[in-house]
Amino acid sequence: MTSASSPLYSTVSRQFIADWLDALRPLCTGDQFASLLQRSELLVGQNLPHGRVTLDQIVCLYQLAAVETGDEMMGLWSRPIRPRALQHLLTSVREATSLSSALYRFSTFWNLLLDDYQFDLVETHTTLQLRLLPQADRTAQRFGHMLILKLAHGLMSWLARYEVPVQAVDFAFARPAFDEDYAVIFPAPVAFDCHATALSFDLAALGPVQVRSADDLDFFLHNAPRDWIFTRSSDHTQSLRLRAFLSQTGWQQANLTAAARAMHMTPRTLIRKLEADGTSFQSIKDGLRRDIAIRHLQTGQSSVEGIAQMIGFSSAASFHKAFHRWTGNTPGSYSKRRDAEG
Repeated sequence: MTSASSPLYSTVSRQFIADWLDALRPLCTGDQFASLLQRSELLVGQNLPHGRVTLDQIVCLYQLAAVETGDEMMGLWSRPIRPRALQHLLTSVREATSLSSALYRFSTFWNLLLDDYQFDLVETHTTLQLRLLPQADRTAQRFGHMLILKLAHGLMSWLARYEVPVQAVDFAFARPAFDEDYAVIFPAPVAFDCHATALSFDLAALGPVQVRSADDLDFFLHNAPRDWIFTRSSDHTQSLRLRAFLSQTGWQQANLTAAARAMHMTPRTLIRKLEADGTSFQSIKDGLRRDIAIRHLQTGQSSVEGIAQMIGFSSAASFHKAFHRWTGNTPGSYSKRRDAEG
């Protein structure tokens, strides 16, 4: 695990959480909804198509909204998921003796609670697949489908005490404009327009579970969803491997040739592999600089000038220009240091 792919330096687009906000809004009064956004610091750039959202903001909104709405899935499913449901789920899977049996317990638990969808486990000689099947004609709630699959993966990784490798992720909805955000969430290739939303594992990789104490369970619940929503793996795509390299390298040395050498391939091969991921060296470098900048701006401990220098810009003016291109907003609008924006 590396700092590059850790939650510290990961953000997603505001579009990624739009379905969640749409589901949450009817559960709140207007003032309550605005208060939730304000307390989770999501009011900044809320109408900007290129705005970015950090894990801290997602965690804060989840923790506030789950309590205030009385629904631990915050309107994402047709039936409210009442308080303490997640605690009961953890108690159940903690008693499993293997990761495959934990996944069975996970599916059984949710099939008792969900009306509009049911989970199905399909096992072959080599693969175990968790499928989410609609019980009627339904428009897939993109954020809800992502969150419940990631919860399954997060719980299995919690039980194993390492990030369990995922073979494939399928979604039963069209590829969204923000499809690159899913690479931050899932350590596997992600496909869209599939017959069913599903999470696939190599059966041979699903070993025994590790003992988890009551204190471990309480800690997981207290931090939810911090410990399971963002992937910490840096191995599943070339993009995250490159982010890992860049985060540990001075920006003056962060060039394509050096990155390819560190990843034991030629620059041409690295370019080709990044193209297969639908990205480029410069896009990944800019994305990492953007995420680092947003993190430091939100902590309020560094000036815009200091952050610009930290991530390799020759001047605050050039950083301002790049940041506006990345997010559609100014650095100061993301910063607690309101006097930092010139």
